[in-house]
Amino acid sequence: MIRCLALILVVLSCGVATVRAAEAPEPPLAMATAAKAFLATLDPARRAKASLPFNAEERLGWHFVPRERAGLPYGQMTPEQRQAAIALLTSGLSAKGYTKIDGIMHLESVLAAIEGNPRRDPDLYYYAVFGEPSDHGAWGWRYEGHHASLNWTILDGRLVGSSPQFLAASPADVGTGPRQGTRVLAAEEDLGRALVKSLGPDQRARAIIGEQAPPDILTGNARQAQILEDRGIAFGELGEQQQGLLLSLVEEYASVQPMAEAQARLALVKADLGNVKFAWMGGLEKGQGHYYRIQGSTFLIEYDNTQNSANHIHSVWREFKGDWGQDLLDEHYRTAPHHARGGSEGGLTP
Repeated sequence: MIRCLALILVVLSCGVATVRAAEAPEPPLAMATAAKAFLATLDPARRAKASLPFNAEERLGWHFVPRERAGLPYGQMTPEQRQAAIALLTSGLSAKGYTKIDGIMHLESVLAAIEGNPRRDPDLYYYAVFGEPSDHGAWGWRYEGHHASLNWTILDGRLVGSSPQFLAASPADVGTGPRQGTRVLAAEEDLGRALVKSLGPDQRARAIIGEQAPPDILTGNARQAQILEDRGIAFGELGEQQQGLLLSLVEEYASVQPMAEAQARLALVKADLGNVKFAWMGGLEKGQGHYYRIQGSTFLIEYDNTQNSANHIHSVWREFKGDWGQDLLDEHYRTAPHHARGGSEGGLTP
């Protein structure tokens, strides 16, 4: 996969909304600046938690359950450090993406009230910087906590990886309390259901591959996402409006990222449309457990909503060779032998 980080215009046909270029600092520069500023606010003890080697085993370890993580949690930061941490987070997200992440974080308070569980804590989201932020060499960073894992990798001033990208919402539709009616991942649910319900009988026979939805996304938190079974309805078997719905759904996932990275993702999908299939499992109505995936030869989107009476969404964007920028890191290593390979996972020493 080749990522173009210039502010290009990507036009997707079939009715999908166009992502347009805008004047803004390129994501790698904004991230490096924000990461340096964040680290500069930290005392030695906090910096030791937040800063890890680029080739650390932890860089390729990710999860979405509530647990202790490597990195510095938001709750252990001073007000100045929190401000710098938020600036770093916003450097890696679009406005829409930040709104989703902020909503996911605040759902922890909703869960705490519902469950009476103090482990549901919006302060338990961790920031980790891998390597030294720079426009030379390799470095990366991660934001992670319950129901959120965002990973970025930068190589020689280029953003070469922005996945795995995992977002979840529980409750998916808040039924009571001050946040009643909140649906953090509403578009991911509604567009998927609209697409499957738009299909005719013959189309549904190809798209619906199971009456029962699986209990979670099939790839879980695997370091290497495996290509799933080649089933579902092909993009070319959809009508024009249906193709537009599918591409709008893809765009919803891509648009979590800054403009240039969203464009790069959409260009990747556009180039792969001949291999893209949409598959659905489970019920078609709200409140019924359901699952869908959009899979091409290079990328996978998975969505599952089965837990807690189908009111608990898990969703992920994976790239089969590009998670953590691994394809371009490997290519860089092959063509730049002056860099040393470090660690058992094939990371680069910046």
